[in-house]
Amino acid sequence: MNTKFEALPPLKRFRLMQQQREEQEGGQQHHQQKIQESDESIAKNLCLPAKKRKYCFYPPPLPSSDSPATRTVGAGGGIGSFTTYSLPAKKRVWAIQPDLSFLDLNVEWKPPSFIETKDECIQEQEEIQQEEEDDGILCTVCQSTDGDSKDPIVFCDGCDLMVHATCYGNPLVKEIPDGDWFCAQCLAANDENRAFSCCLCPVGGGAMKPTKDGLWAHVVCAVLVPEVFFEDPEGREGIDCSKVPKTRREKRCYICKSKRGCSVECSEPKCCLSFHVTCGLSEDLCIEYREGKKGGAVVAGFCKDHTEIWKKQQQTGKYKIVARDDCKK
Repeated sequence: MNTKFEALPPLKRFRLMQQQREEQEGGQQHHQQKIQESDESIAKNLCLPAKKRKYCFYPPPLPSSDSPATRTVGAGGGIGSFTTYSLPAKKRVWAIQPDLSFLDLNVEWKPPSFIETKDECIQEQEEIQQEEEDDGILCTVCQSTDGDSKDPIVFCDGCDLMVHATCYGNPLVKEIPDGDWFCAQCLAANDENRAFSCCLCPVGGGAMKPTKDGLWAHVVCAVLVPEVFFEDPEGREGIDCSKVPKTRREKRCYICKSKRGCSVECSEPKCCLSFHVTCGLSEDLCIEYREGKKGGAVVAGFCKDHTEIWKKQQQTGKYKIVARDDCKK
């Protein structure tokens, strides 16, 4: 009993105590009604998409342990513990900021060791390619490392020249010798004791064979210069340079800046650049030879800029190099 009601008469004291009890019960009911309305509003908002929830745009203050914002609506509609961390990340306006005190902005950032940068990937690919070229055997004529029992890569025991049997021709195309084998240059050098140079380009070394007029020419130059032919195409013997036009010998190679030998033009109609076959191959230019089924053939070569364009066109599959007799069909 409240001490302030003890001095009052019994009837008046009873009425005051009853009135006080009713006020307390009414306040509790009003407080419970507010909590229920708040929970119903939260449950209604949870049924909406994240962008439509009202408290996304008007975020509540940081919730305390006993506030309505820490209650959730259960699967059955009951009220549990709720937090606005159920919102999308962009809508968590009052989310606690992370602790970045451990970061030192004065220290240069270095990527973790397990993350490879673009330069490291390129360098690794180049090293793998270099190892393959070092470990493999490269044909001097076709610049390929592929070889099999039917078409092996043979070493010259005099100058370490490496060629496919079919790329070099006779005598390898007829039979692979069991013992030592010497290329045409090594055999001629023992007799004449002189150095050899190609009559079709200024580049020395490589796989050369004699021409009909007593000179020497690279096998690859004889294959890719349009007006040069072999008397024996299969054996690649008897290089005939008599049909090379004078204008071809007067053109300057845009790579080595030399007029020595003969240059091939870029196959792009409006391009006036010319280059030696060996210079173009060293610069990874596109120079392709296509031989037809009926004997017709074509040589196509492109300068650096048009080589890149041609490679992109080849990837689409719309363009390709074909022999002259095949393109007429």
